[in-house]
Amino acid sequence: MNESFNEEMAWRHLQDMQREMENRRLVDGGGPALRWWLPKLARRVWIVAGLASRRAPRWNPALVEPVADSGRARRPADIDAA
Repeated sequence: MNESFNEEMAWRHLQDMQREMENRRLVDGGGPALRWWLPKLARRVWIVAGLASRRAPRWNPALVEPVADSGRARRPADIDAA
């Protein structure tokens, strides 16, 4: 078997172990802080999602119909009704 392949797998295994140790440290040691931080994050996400849902739809230039002789463009009448 290729030695560099084994070395690469060992390096990935070491990185996985370090990530697992860091995750355990954050979750186990930061229990109260995590319980304080998570609801605040959820509330902010809820607010941002609500703001995004209330935003007016963006004007799409692809829906513009050219006016015959003036060279100007106008929006179709049925777009404003929606």
